[in-house]
Amino acid sequence: MTGQPPPTAPEPSPYTSASDTSSLEATLHAAGFPVDLLTDEQRLVLGELTAEELILLLDVKSRLDAVGPEVQAHGEIAGGALF
Repeated sequence: MTGQPPPTAPEPSPYTSASDTSSLEATLHAAGFPVDLLTDEQRLVLGELTAEELILLLDVKSRLDAVGPEVQAHGEIAGGALF
């Protein structure tokens, strides 16, 4: 853990309305997800996430972003051989 509180997310419903979907997409966009590039099928999957799944997704993304520069530096040094 990074010592930071986990991100919060809106409570998604199994019957996601257009406003819920836009709120979810706004949350994902703010977290750095390229929501504009997602397919309709990908948007549907994300719209079906539970609140706990969304929080986990946002937490994993923030932790990956936190070490991004280190991972990118290894990729440049090793010619992209490392993740």
